[in-house]
Order: sequence, then C-alpha cells, then structure tokens
Amino acid sequence: MKKKIIPVVLAIVLIIIIGCVSFGGMIIDKYSYSKERADLNAYYEISSDSDVAVVLQNEIIEERAKLIDGVYYFDIDTVHKYLNDRFYVDKNENLLLYSLPDDTMRTSIGSSIREDSLTSEDMGYVLSRFEGDILYIAIDYVKEYTNFGYEAFVEPNRIQLDTVWEDMQVAEIKKDTAVRLRGGVKSEILTDVSAGDKVTVLEQMETWTKVKTKDSIMGYVENKRLRDVRSELPIPVTDYEEPQYTSVTRDYKINMGWHVVAGEAGNDTIYEVTRNTKGLNVISPTWFKICDNEGNYTSFASKSYVETAHEMGMEVWALIENIEYRDSIDMYAILSSTTIRANLIDKLINEVLEKGIDGINVDFEQISVDCGEHYVQFIRELSIPCRQHGIVLSVDNYVPKGYNDHYGRKEQGVVADYVIIMGYDEHYAGSEVAGSVASIDFVEDGIAQTVAEVPANKVINALPFYTRIWETTPDSISSQAVGMEMAEEYVANHEIEIEWDDETCQNYGEYTVGDTIHQVWLEDEKSIQVKLTIMDKYGIGGVASWRLGFEKPEIWDEIVGYLNN
Repeated sequence: MKKKIIPVVLAIVLIIIIGCVSFGGMIIDKYSYSKERADLNAYYEISSDSDVAVVLQNEIIEERAKLIDGVYYFDIDTVHKYLNDRFYVDKNENLLLYSLPDDTMRTSIGSSIREDSLTSEDMGYVLSRFEGDILYIAIDYVKEYTNFGYEAFVEPNRIQLDTVWEDMQVAEIKKDTAVRLRGGVKSEILTDVSAGDKVTVLEQMETWTKVKTKDSIMGYVENKRLRDVRSELPIPVTDYEEPQYTSVTRDYKINMGWHVVAGEAGNDTIYEVTRNTKGLNVISPTWFKICDNEGNYTSFASKSYVETAHEMGMEVWALIENIEYRDSIDMYAILSSTTIRANLIDKLINEVLEKGIDGINVDFEQISVDCGEHYVQFIRELSIPCRQHGIVLSVDNYVPKGYNDHYGRKEQGVVADYVIIMGYDEHYAGSEVAGSVASIDFVEDGIAQTVAEVPANKVINALPFYTRIWETTPDSISSQAVGMEMAEEYVANHEIEIEWDDETCQNYGEYTVGDTIHQVWLEDEKSIQVKLTIMDKYGIGGVASWRLGFEKPEIWDEIVGYLNN
C-alpha cells in the first residue's frame, strides 16, 4: 500500500514544484526591468542626417532645425515665431535684412558677409540659405541680435533651445538607472543616467517622475532613484544687449489737425482752417501722394508754409498717403522691394530736410495681409533717418478690429515716435448698415487695444470732425460725410428731433419719407467731450482731428480742456 502512495505523492510534489517555478517565473517576469531600448531616431522623428529635432524649454516642438555643413539653421518662420521677428527677407533681391535703430544690416542670401552702410564683415559661415523655397537662417546669426540659449546634441540630432529662464525643479540621480519612455519597468529605455547626474524634474507621480536629462532626453525614472529635489533658477542668457530705439516724443500732449491740401494753392488755406483753433500745436498737410510703383510721389510741400506754421506756434508733420492714386499703384510691389523702399525713403527725407518739415505722418491704407511684413519693414527703415535727423515719425492705423493686425502696431510702438489711431469710420461709405462714425465703445476699444501694445505716451487718438447722413431704402443704403455745422443745418432744415443716445454717446435723429429712412449720429461738442474723457482715462499722448475746417468753434474749448488735464 505504501509503495502505491509514494509515486502519487512524488507526482503531487513535482506538480507543486513546477507550479511554483512557473508562478515564480511569472512574478519575476512581471516585476523585472526591461532591457529593451527605444529607437531614438523614431522617438524624435528624425528623417535624415540634416534633420534636427528641437526641444523648446521642456517640450519637443513640431518645428525642426537643419544641420548643413556643420552649421545649425532655423527656417525664417520658426525664427519669427520663437526668437526674433525683425529678420526680413527680400526674395527678389536675394537679401536678408535686420534693421537696428541707426542702420540696417544686410547679407546676400547664401553669403557669409554681413554689411551695414559703412562696413562689411565675413562671419565665417553661410548666414542664410534657401532649401527649396524655404529660407533658413544660421542660429548663430540669429544670436547676434537675440538673447536665447541653445545646445546641440547628436545620435540623434537635437537642439535644446531656451528662451525663458524661470524657476525649475531639479534633482540628483541616487543610483545608476534607466530613463524610460513611459512610467513602468517594462517600458523601453531611452537613455541611461549615472549616480550624481542632475536632471530637471518635469512631473512627479506616485512612483515615477518625468525628467529631462542634461542632454535633453525626456522620460521617466523611479522616484526612489531621485534625491535632493529642489528649486533652481537658471542663469539667463544676456549676451546681446538690446539697442535703444530713441524717440522724439514730446513732454506735452499733441494736438494735431490734418489739413487737406489738394494742390499748391491749398497751402494758402492754412489761415482759414486754423482761424478758430485753440491749442493746436501740430498741423499735418496732406502733401505727399504715392503716384507710381517706383516709389515716386507728388508733392505740394512748401517751405513758406512751414515757416508760417512755425510762426503760428505749430510743428508741421507732413502726411504721405497711398489713396489718391490707389487704382494705379501696387503697394505690394512698392513695399516688397528693398530698392524701391530705399528710393522712396531717400527722396522723402531729403525733401523734409530741405523744406524744414518737423515730422512725417504715414497714412498707408488698405494694406493687404500678405504685404504686412513689407509695410512694417518700411516703417523700420524710415525710422532710421528720422531718428538720425530728429524728424518725428507718426503712423496712422485703423481702429483695431482683428483684420489689421498685420500693420504691426507693437513694432510701430518701438520704432516710431507716435502711433495714431484713426478713431472713426466705424461705419463708412461702403457699410452695409447705417450707423455711427465713432461710437464710444468703438473708440475705447481702439484705445484699449493699442495701449496694450504701445506705450500710452506714444498713442494719439484721432477724432472725427464730420458726421454721415444716411439714407436707407429696402433696396439700398447710401451716405455722405459732412462737417459739423452742415450736419446741424441738415437737422434744423428737416426739423429732426434729436435725442441723446447712451449707447453711442451721440445725439441721434431720424425721419422717414415713404420707404426711405434718414438717420444721423451727430458729432458735436458733447460727443467729442465724452471721447476726450476716455482718452484722458488711458493717459495717451494726445489728440488728432480729421479734418480741419469741418469742426464747430466750440469743439476747441473741449480739446483745450483735455490738453490742460
């Protein structure tokens, strides 16, 4: 009987042993550390020997760098987005430009030579180059004008890029360990770290922590492998000292009026349009009109006019515009050409100096979105001789509505002396509905958005000295712009009952004849006073008026009150 039991017991013991070994193997397999290594080229999505991944701060971004002939490059869009948006490319003339306060640096694309107006220098590497249709700029050349840090690594090619230097969490590795793709012992290994290595702590979890190694590989290590977790403030890169863009802003509020001059004889009307003014310290005659695609303009500028204005206590900021000949000129062709921009600027500055003009007022309207970068570069380049000669540079802008962001108000606020908001044309000749020329919310919105980007003392808000009289039928809408007195005569002649509208902060009136409704939102001393109060609230640099001769004399008392606040 005993002999029969022994084999059974042995079999049971054997089964138990096999089960224990199998279970133990499962336990070991479950908790043992994987030695499988991740493909770092796949991790960084490296597609070629010249492809370079970019780690911005602590994030792998979608933009890439290029490694060409041992030099690292970013495409111009990446440079503009993350580093410096002042680099400007002229593809037609094969130039890369960078405007400083006193000069514009230029290099021919594909060259190692950097030039200014007086000198040239061989930088020892190709500063910019085209790869297909994409312009790439050497990162070291970008660093000539920008503060940021970068460090390059290989196998795979990647760059650590730092543009801000804020408090970060760091720790030391307690014991040699692996940095894994995900938290978990079975995850693939990205790299190895040694005891004493410092890592950046990105995210702490229950048992694993996401870290970045000193060579910018981001993955997970076990919490038990870390020690001395602490805050650390990195040392910022300050190699480049940003130059000062000096301005000739006045230490008093500007009170500027536009003087419409349609011909040389119009200069004589300076006495008429200023007869009732009070406190006017700047007059802007509409003298210069772009007339062809070579950067030429017509001019009604008069030295005697300037002398007369000075005797009357006013500066002259001559206006240059692109509206008179808009149907026959191509602003993109003009502004996208470095040669044409230079021709226009040289002629303009020479005439300003010859006539003794105090300032230039740029009024380029209906600039297309694709022309925006060229327009901003024109303003940068024009600012250089203005700064050198003490010429005031002011730039006119629509009230911000989102569609004119390409006018670069923030950059205007750096390089120009005054940024003028044309605080009118909320409703204009082509509007699909009748409405106010400048309701109070419209005006305040324009000021608030502008001072968010431009120093308040550089901002001037322009008031409308005109009103639109609207006629609306079931099939059409039309309007005409008239001066303040003519608008009040219209109201009186048609016996229109006027009521104050709290929404627009204007006197409003209407009447109907048949199926035609006639409407008017008046600009008068009361509406102007409310606008001036808002301007005073934001502490801006002054007031402008479109246009002299359209106002009631009483308006100037309101403006003087604003100037004296």
